[in-house]
Formats: sequence, C-alpha cells, structure tokens
Amino acid sequence: MKWYLKVLKQYAVFSGRASRTEYWMFVLFNFLATIAVGLVGSLLGSVTQTDQSVLVNIYQLAVFVPSIAVGCRRMHDTDRHGLWLLVPIANLIFALQEGTKGDNRFGANPWGQASDVEPI
Repeated sequence: MKWYLKVLKQYAVFSGRASRTEYWMFVLFNFLATIAVGLVGSLLGSVTQTDQSVLVNIYQLAVFVPSIAVGCRRMHDTDRHGLWLLVPIANLIFALQEGTKGDNRFGANPWGQASDVEPI
C-alpha cells in the first residue's frame, strides 16, 4: 500500500526513476481499487436502480496522471525515454526488465545503491 500512496504523492512527477517494485505494486493496488470501486458501483446501482459506472470512471480519471507519471519514471529506470509508453508491447517488456544499476541519465538509483538485488 505504501507504494500506491507514494505514487499518488508524486502525482505529476515525470522526472526521476521508479523501481520495478514501486511500479508493479502501484499497478496491483490500482487494479484492486478499480475492482472495489466497481463492486461498490454495482451494489449502489442495484439498490438505486441506476447506472453507477460513473464511480469507476471518476476513479480512473483521478489516477490517470499518476499512472502515466509512474510509467514514465519506470521507463527512465530502464534508461529509456518516457515516450516508450506509447509503444504497446515494448513498454510492457521494458517495465518487466531490471532497472539500470547505479545512476543513469535520468537520475539516481531509486534504491540508493548499486546492488544486484532490489530490497523489499
């Protein structure tokens, strides 16, 4: 949960780097939050006999910019420009790759060290 909140606190920070853990934990909690908001919307919709899908849309709009920002920072960690997010399969492959050890042109190592293993 701390990774999700960290990304939300860095709402529009497109510079710097994001580790694999930070990125994928944000993706996981974002997915779980979307499901939870969808379930709440469904329950409200069945009780009130109205369409409550607007709740999911509002949530997705709220996390749109942080999602793009953490994606750009993740690309930076692999020493690639954030525009790689626009290439569907390549961005997934790059997001799965290990980040550059040590500093790169986009900033310091997000773990603050040049080790082979990311701390948990």
